[in-house]
Amino acid sequence: MKKVLPILVFLCHWVVFSEAKIIRIVIDKTEPYANGKLFGKTGKYERLTGRAFGEVSPTDIHNAIIQDIALAPLNERGMVAYEMEFVLLKPVDLSRSNHLLFYNVPNRGNIFPADTTLLKRGYIYLWGGWQGDIIGDNKLKIKVPIATENGKEIIGRLHAELIVSENTPTQNLSGGAFSAQFHKAYETVSLDNATAILTRRIHASDEPIRIPDSDWAFADCSKEVFPGKPSTTQVSVKGGFTPDYIYELDYTAKNPLILGLGFAATRDIVSFFRYTQQAENPLANQTEAAIAVGVSQCGNFLRSFLHLGFNADEDNKPVFEGMNVHIGPRRITLNVRFGRPGGGGMQHEEVFFPGNEPPFTWSSTLDPLSEIEGGILDACQRQGFMPKIMHTLSSTEYWQSRMSLRTTDVYGTTDLRIPENVRIYLFSSTQHTPAFNSNINKLTGFPSNPNSYMDSWRALQIALEQWVLTGKMPPKSIYPTIGSKTLVRANEIGWQTMFNVPFRGLVNELQVRDFGPQFDEKMMSGIVGENPVVKHDKKYTVLVPKVDKDNNETGGLASLTLRVPLGTYTGWSLRKAGYGEGDLAVLEGMYIPFARTKAERLVNSDTRLSLEERYQSNENYVKKVKKAAKRMVKQRLMLPEDADREIKKAENLKLF
Repeated sequence: MKKVLPILVFLCHWVVFSEAKIIRIVIDKTEPYANGKLFGKTGKYERLTGRAFGEVSPTDIHNAIIQDIALAPLNERGMVAYEMEFVLLKPVDLSRSNHLLFYNVPNRGNIFPADTTLLKRGYIYLWGGWQGDIIGDNKLKIKVPIATENGKEIIGRLHAELIVSENTPTQNLSGGAFSAQFHKAYETVSLDNATAILTRRIHASDEPIRIPDSDWAFADCSKEVFPGKPSTTQVSVKGGFTPDYIYELDYTAKNPLILGLGFAATRDIVSFFRYTQQAENPLANQTEAAIAVGVSQCGNFLRSFLHLGFNADEDNKPVFEGMNVHIGPRRITLNVRFGRPGGGGMQHEEVFFPGNEPPFTWSSTLDPLSEIEGGILDACQRQGFMPKIMHTLSSTEYWQSRMSLRTTDVYGTTDLRIPENVRIYLFSSTQHTPAFNSNINKLTGFPSNPNSYMDSWRALQIALEQWVLTGKMPPKSIYPTIGSKTLVRANEIGWQTMFNVPFRGLVNELQVRDFGPQFDEKMMSGIVGENPVVKHDKKYTVLVPKVDKDNNETGGLASLTLRVPLGTYTGWSLRKAGYGEGDLAVLEGMYIPFARTKAERLVNSDTRLSLEERYQSNENYVKKVKKAAKRMVKQRLMLPEDADREIKKAENLKLF
């Protein structure tokens, strides 16, 4: 087993020359939020846009885990400097706030809009740039240095995967399926493509086919025909990249960014607004606690943030007392040389990308397959305080991101004990991001899944707020388990065959992977080797939720839509011809409506009851919606105002 990188946190005094901190903030713009709109008793909000200038000591034990921190350029004080952009949204009258700092982790530099319900409750919103490789307009960024070795450029072999959803002439180097054109590419050392290898294949299980050097180039063909304009940051293929293929590029890159500083910067800016009492802090003495929410990539960020020990500031004070990790069951490759924090590791996309390695679980466990022992909260345990955590998920995370390994043993035979400070909620039969409509998805040929978890997610956020501020316990965890027989192998879910709906029982499997002697899989840190080894004899058992007679999932938190369904809602779907046919379709689910009448369903041999058989009339449908909504409000899984809105929608819906 590999040597684990050290993480130690101890009580320190604030010393300018030896500790990481925000040394200066600049407010570039202050403006009324939403044209001065009043948000309940909280009143008006103002939006502050600014920059935070921070310093990190490369010799401080709190920062030793940061990859390549010892290879960073130093300023005149011997510190590693960074500059992060931030946005602060606060009540004009802070005495009307609930004094809760709500850190909303930007996704690839994009800000998630503030929730009106939370603003009415007096939340203080903060967003801060953390991903040092983001490019593009209107994105929160952070400037981090490039690592060098004795003043010389660092180079390394890099494996990149390029997947497109439509014909595309040019891709950014090392961008990947999830970051693509918003990722600052790692430059190639040479424009001679004989120094690199580009392959393509339809399925990840296929043997890769090498593309002749004459048919691709380090070049930009976005405005010129192939071979285009030579480029050290872009790659082009004759005829363009097509969506039926997985393209893989192995090349020699240079100038790795010290991306792990994003963890320290997040720690320090939240600590600054929490604890600094100087006049330059607009929140001085106004915050009682801090909660973080991270969605998807950002949820993976928060799991790594905790695991690497960044939830304690330099005075050993807690950064976050609460955390909602949403649709993010993995960890993130931020603290990696030539890291790509936008990576996915799906069944079709970036299969050999790190991020799915153990420890999977919140509490410490021993993985007998990898021989790694530990848990996401180990550092928090050593620091002496545990944040209150809600882990909320769509069913896509079970099919694509192996969520079951967070709650079961590696063989899929036993449920694990979940720590008292953790709640887990599966939003049953939902896809990664709910569809706004039921339009046909071009990857699958089926309507995307509109079953939304937003109402329950909002209710749980308020439950997390109360858990942190008042100690009021949230609803108990709701997720499928082996013991309840609601968590099973993918080919045993009880799927009822439906006309023209393909089902393969396909799930994103996982084997132990070895990324080389310089990479620490446990800490998700280090340098990824050129040829990662997959140990096929050490295979994990991935389980997924069982379904009912309507092919809707059981065992999790059912939304109002699922309690009074209009069809089948899935968190998975399969790619159609021309798009890697038969593989899982990235983060997409499906919606298969019920037949309107019994006669209509019998024509298609549909075993699911029709709307007519189910509800008989619009009035009866509305009655069922009202009953289900009332129960969800009582369970604290839906807010009264959201229930009223959904009831009105049901009243306006004409099923017959």
